[in-house]
Amino acid sequence: MLQIVNRKDRFILLKKNLASFWGIYRRNTMGIAGLVILVCFALMALIGPYFVTYTSAAEGIEKVLQPPSAEHWLGTDDLGRDVFAGVVIGSRISLVVGLAATVISMVIGAVIGIVSGYYGKTLDALLMRLTDIFLVIPWLPLMLVMAALLGPSLGNIILVIGITGWAGTARIIRSQTLSIKERPYVERARAIGSGDLHIMLHHILPNVFPLIFANTILVAAVAILSETTLSFLGMGDPTSISWGMMLHFAFEMGAVAFGAWWWLIPPGICVVLVVLGFTFIGYALDEVLNPKLRRR
Repeated sequence: MLQIVNRKDRFILLKKNLASFWGIYRRNTMGIAGLVILVCFALMALIGPYFVTYTSAAEGIEKVLQPPSAEHWLGTDDLGRDVFAGVVIGSRISLVVGLAATVISMVIGAVIGIVSGYYGKTLDALLMRLTDIFLVIPWLPLMLVMAALLGPSLGNIILVIGITGWAGTARIIRSQTLSIKERPYVERARAIGSGDLHIMLHHILPNVFPLIFANTILVAAVAILSETTLSFLGMGDPTSISWGMMLHFAFEMGAVAFGAWWWLIPPGICVVLVVLGFTFIGYALDEVLNPKLRRR
């Protein structure tokens, strides 16, 4: 009976916390703008590809590099394919690759940060020196080398971005863990015989999770931008259309020389808008999770 009551109390507390969180968040104009942007692109990625067709034109050369018209809202590319359809279909690949790489980065960063901060001493020194190596090496050359070694595929791109993007998160989580592990409730848990894994999962992780969540939003923006950069430089999967691959093919086929601005600008604007959306939400979450940043 006591366990059922505790579960009900936890559910009620969670419901109140979510209501309080949304009440503060919705007053942030920047956060709402970012949320609207991401919801629009998420819907486009989920249902858009079912309503468009991205194939080469069969009518001949007259369909190649057409400017925007009623038939093709964003014009056509060098193969007569509809650019609007490419933007819609490419949104799914760009978002999936960016978000999957973000998950890998956050898991690696959170685990290393919590373990390093909790155990300290020699293990902390070794893990932080490894973190420093990833922070010191320029991320773009490192990603290019790893992508070239692993080969062009979506899985490899996700792995490369995930492996190279965790260091900053590890540093942030470690600093917070160093503070939390000295608090009285952690000392009490250790005194009653709780193991290290139990303390890290039930006392450290819940208290650093808001920081992990807020940092995830900003890391997602960097991951999507990284995927676009790698694809633009020719390290992406040429068989999977994404915004970065569209920009790559546009520059490779001389869209600038032909004046085909409609082939270049739409995917570039989409990348900028998605990154801005994640950044706006990240700033809004900082204000929600940190009372010192809230406006009176």
